[in-house]
Amino acid sequence: MAVDVCTEVVIERPRDEVAGYASDPSNAPEWYANIESVVWRTPPPLVVGSRLDFVARFLGRRLAYTYEVVEWLPGERLVMRTAQGPFPMETTYTWTSVGEGRTRMTLRNRGEPAGFGKIIAPVMAAAVRRANDNDLASIKRILEPR
Repeated sequence: MAVDVCTEVVIERPRDEVAGYASDPSNAPEWYANIESVVWRTPPPLVVGSRLDFVARFLGRRLAYTYEVVEWLPGERLVMRTAQGPFPMETTYTWTSVGEGRTRMTLRNRGEPAGFGKIIAPVMAAAVRRANDNDLASIKRILEPR
């Protein structure tokens, strides 16, 4: 069973500001509750082919994985895939203007668990949805007062 979770939030800030903050991997530990650290494996700035090491805690486990940027349209769309790690995952961010100074940010995580992960996929999907909802609420809290 695949995990495919899509969440979104409207943030009262211009699209370029929201996308600029959210697409900077160095900011991830500030607004992602489960991400402990991000280390650039390739030099910044972000480009297709950039590789980043993430350390996270999810469902009580420490996860270390490497994301590779596979699509990058600044201010519009960012797609990253795990190049290695315990659970093949693709993360997609999209940003759309929804009126003056307002941005709809969409966060999608999808992957195909293997082994034991297949058994707990429904639990994993629910946990990813909760985490994404919380993380989008966090980025909204961070950016709106600016």
